[in-house]
Amino acid sequence: MSRRRLSVSAYAGAALLLVFFATAAFGPLLAPYSPTAHDLDHILEGPSSLHWLGTDQNGVDLLSAMLYGARVALFISVTVVLSSALIGVLVGVVSGYLRGWVDEVIMRIVDVLLAFPGILLNIAVVAAVARPGVATLVLALVVNGWVGYARVARGQALSLRELDYVQAARAVGASPWRIMLRHILPNLMSPVLVQMTFGFGTVILIEASLSFLGLGPQLAYTWGALLDQGTTFVWHTQRVVFVPGLAIMVVVLGSNLLGDGLRDRFDPKRVQ
Repeated sequence: MSRRRLSVSAYAGAALLLVFFATAAFGPLLAPYSPTAHDLDHILEGPSSLHWLGTDQNGVDLLSAMLYGARVALFISVTVVLSSALIGVLVGVVSGYLRGWVDEVIMRIVDVLLAFPGILLNIAVVAAVARPGVATLVLALVVNGWVGYARVARGQALSLRELDYVQAARAVGASPWRIMLRHILPNLMSPVLVQMTFGFGTVILIEASLSFLGLGPQLAYTWGALLDQGTTFVWHTQRVVFVPGLAIMVVVLGSNLLGDGLRDRFDPKRVQ
């Protein structure tokens, strides 16, 4: 069987995410203005040589706000995805390998969290704080973000624990923790990586939704906050809504395209 390659759409998704990462990393260094610099003489102006994307309702340069907002979105997404994956994978591996009452307790907790609407739980956690910041939002998203990774890791661990090399390690006296860390964990990272790729776009979308509702970080230049501002003047100009909305769509699309490509690449049942 020939080695499977990533599809064209996966490379397209990777390119979109690469542009987003570069924008978030270097954009604030290239931003022409501060994202909090108000210019009341240039409110809701269209694109010009001074403001390439125009200005918002406070005269803030929209391009600068978008560039700074990209860094906030990247930080939140990467932190949430890595934290959720770390917790979920460790919990799932322990649950799937040890089984018994440990598996029952962990899976019932997972079932409860999955049964509760995720966005409502996120809102409840954020609303409990008077002025939620980035740390609060990260915590709110991790509270139920790890359960998907736990289910994936548990399913893989249940399968891997029955393979010959794991049975051999158990026969020579290797401890359960050594087997989980040395033999189970490294061999289940492919589906976890796919899950993380999809999760990246999902976190971007949820963060924008919470910011749109006024429950995100108290920053006027997050993409969700810019969307919220734009809806007030949508009949006057659609630009303030269109620009952050398009940015969110592109990042989520890139995440989904890459995730689909990685899933096809790592699927052992897919023959090419």
